[in-house]
Amino acid sequence: MRNTSGENMPSAANNPQEDNYNSNYKVLTGTDLRNMATAVDKSDITQPLVAVYCGSRSGNDPVYEQAAHELGKALAENGLGLVYGGASIGLMGAVADEAINNGAQAVGVIPTFMLKHEIAHQGLTKLHLTDTMHTRKSIMAEYADAFVTLPGGLGTLEEIMEIATWRQLYQHEKPMIIMNINGYYDRMIEHLRYTAEQGFMTQEDFERLIVCNTVAEAVELLHHVVKIEDKLDTDRL
Repeated sequence: MRNTSGENMPSAANNPQEDNYNSNYKVLTGTDLRNMATAVDKSDITQPLVAVYCGSRSGNDPVYEQAAHELGKALAENGLGLVYGGASIGLMGAVADEAINNGAQAVGVIPTFMLKHEIAHQGLTKLHLTDTMHTRKSIMAEYADAFVTLPGGLGTLEEIMEIATWRQLYQHEKPMIIMNINGYYDRMIEHLRYTAEQGFMTQEDFERLIVCNTVAEAVELLHHVVKIEDKLDTDRL
């Protein structure tokens, strides 16, 4: 794994992980977002990166973790890399493991306070530490050429809703895909449809959230839309 300070990856076996990372990595802050080109150095990223939002838990049905493994492998096999929340556990760890094991570049972004709860993945191409969740999400969005949402909890729901809101506010034009594995997002999709019907969002904004039921369907879609040239205007966030 390459860290943002240029030093070797610290060994979690010798010291507590949080202390190691905090002392060896530059922590990106909201101030760094004012110069995003410096904060996010893409010079060594050779693949389009897909931001994957998903749970740090695996859920109660094995089908969710299976889908995460399939997605990570499919991204790699189709020349796509990964940017995600940086953890090694749950669906997050599953998608990262498969992407990395099959040759994809993988960038992780994790707030320092979450190192107490989530173990950062040690096989990443890059790992960024951030001061807040907002900085984390902005960094991920800057790296991303598209957004894919697997099943997850409150954090995952918040991430896809925020990136959809940014699209509604004309902050980006990147594709947004919801992986409706095992019907997991049926109720959310129905609520968003109702929201549009009741006049609180436009039908166009609703339809920009593309629903896919299989990994194959999502990857096929990414082939057509993932290389959209679009910069996230962080000055307006």
